Amino acid sequence: MSIEQLSQILSPPTRRTLSDEVVERLRRAILSGQLTPDEQLRENTLAEFMGVSRGPIREALRQLEREGLVINRSNGRSFVARLSYQDLEEVHSLRRVLERLATEYACQQATPEDLAEMQAVVDDMTVRLVQGVMSEQEAAELDLRFHDVLYRISGHQRLLSYWTTLRPQIYVFLLSRNVASADFREAMVRGHQAILDAIKDRDKVKAQSMVEEHLDFAYVRVISSYTQATDDQG
Repeated sequence: MSIEQLSQILSPPTRRTLSDEVVERLRRAILSGQLTPDEQLRENTLAEFMGVSRGPIREALRQLEREGLVINRSNGRSFVARLSYQDLEEVHSLRRVLERLATEYACQQATPEDLAEMQAVVDDMTVRLVQGVMSEQEAAELDLRFHDVLYRISGHQRLLSYWTTLRPQIYVFLLSRNVASADFREAMVRGHQAILDAIKDRDKVKAQSMVEEHLDFAYVRVISSYTQATDDQG
């Protein structure tokens, strides 16, 4: 390969575009709960608030639609996603498979430092639960933070990549319905501690069983809330 060919391949990376910045800011607003499910995203309003033209806003909304965080309705209007039953079923069934594998690898790979990091997340959940200060957003973020660590310590990079892709949609589900009630928060803390204890014991079978129980509980909870919301609207 010639020097010229090599220089073309290894040319400096392009600078972030304005639409990249807009995507990041909108994504952060959705995932933090500042923009809530079913909230309309008006291009002109967003452009005015963010001090940009409508072009970057339009590009950003298309990107967020590909990520599953924004839905573009048939009337051309964009809304923060409130995902469907089928979306929930597909995400849950895929996550169930991925998380079993992540848990298996974590039981093999986790170092004392990794386990301490996971325990710190559970301890944070416990403190907030006892103090009664865990908001819906905090409950969702702490839940996902635990699983962030689980996938990372598995050491399986492709598995981590799949989790990164699913994570925003899982967050939307958790924010879409009231999963931060007292019984859910208590079960969330117990479930994560049980998973962690099994990983500490290097008990792959028990850890996988605890993960499945944890995911199924959350799935039933969200499905029930969707059903209740549908009945209320009817």
